Amino acid sequence: MITRRTVIGGMGAAAAGAALPGAALAALPLPKHAVELTIVDVAGNLALTQKAIESYRQAKPGVVSRFAFTKAPAPELPAKIGAMQQAGQMGIDLVLTGTDALSAGLSQHLWLDLTPYLPDLPNLQQIYIPQAWKMQAIAQNHGIIVTYYPSGPLIEYMPDAVKTVPGTAQELLDWARQNKNKFMYARPANSGPGRTWLMGLPYILSDSDPHDPVHGWDKTWGYLKEIGQYIQYYPGGTTQTMRELGEGTRDIIVTTTGWDINPRALGIVPAQAKVGKLQNFHWVTDAHYMVIPKGVSKDKIAVLIDLMNFMLQKKQQAFAYDQGYFYPGPAVAGVTLDMAPPDSQEAIKTYGRPEYDTWIAQYPKEIPLDAQKMVTAFEMWDQRVGAQKG
Repeated sequence: MITRRTVIGGMGAAAAGAALPGAALAALPLPKHAVELTIVDVAGNLALTQKAIESYRQAKPGVVSRFAFTKAPAPELPAKIGAMQQAGQMGIDLVLTGTDALSAGLSQHLWLDLTPYLPDLPNLQQIYIPQAWKMQAIAQNHGIIVTYYPSGPLIEYMPDAVKTVPGTAQELLDWARQNKNKFMYARPANSGPGRTWLMGLPYILSDSDPHDPVHGWDKTWGYLKEIGQYIQYYPGGTTQTMRELGEGTRDIIVTTTGWDINPRALGIVPAQAKVGKLQNFHWVTDAHYMVIPKGVSKDKIAVLIDLMNFMLQKKQQAFAYDQGYFYPGPAVAGVTLDMAPPDSQEAIKTYGRPEYDTWIAQYPKEIPLDAQKMVTAFEMWDQRVGAQKG
């Protein structure tokens, strides 16, 4: 049985002794028979969390008989889930997503409202890193952050090919003009670095309102159109940009802390690749969320809430350091690198960058656009920028 308690000061918490609006009268009991859970990852999150999730099954074999893991592109998932819900046959129990599919699902009302179950979770405001707590608001009580990182946008380049590294947005534009088809970033709707670049440019360009893509991004949309003249195409995901940088097809790409460290650790990008930032740089933070589609059975919901509790334990959070993919990775405060598995510690010591911790402390951290504005920004990019390449 999950123990219900009142949370004070946490997300969606009520005053001591008061019931949450619409809250269940009692916690859902765990099922008497083990269930099989299907988890879909649209964010690459399983690299950070699969070991911890499997640890839950090992710790509670009478609760979960098997996890079935699948992966899918973020833009395709909402339509798939919507079709399952219309048919009354939900075949997905948990989604691991970034802000892209989270936002799309919120706009289409696909995700289960977790407000009734928040008292069964830790006090999120107390356990999260402060910036992760700010990111939690984006979920509107329809998801729980499991991993967090400051993200970017950064530029990554090969030092033997880029002798003069752009330090401003104008210098990057001039470089792209002089080196046609050598700069690249992926479609923002399906790329962490791509959407971080999209939402970070308004700060770099000192646009009128970085939180209003419709009325406040005049400089941003103009810049993206102009630099787009010198970009051959926009891949559907970040991995392709890394491959092309590693192969030498591109010389500068957009990246983030994790997308810099991890591909070098895996050998996709040469270890000697360097990173830089542009003048007026602000971090645009990112996170991965655990969300439950509407239509999942109560037995499974009870297990999933219990799993969420498990995933927020410091021991499980330490797995999020991984091979630097979402550096640092943990969303919970007080989870240090020395708590991570030895292979994670070695990868980050070898391929991490000392300047990251300095930059994280030094530069402002901005939360992404809210759900509806993010969906709007993606649509506007597709229409105004991406469509120019077919």
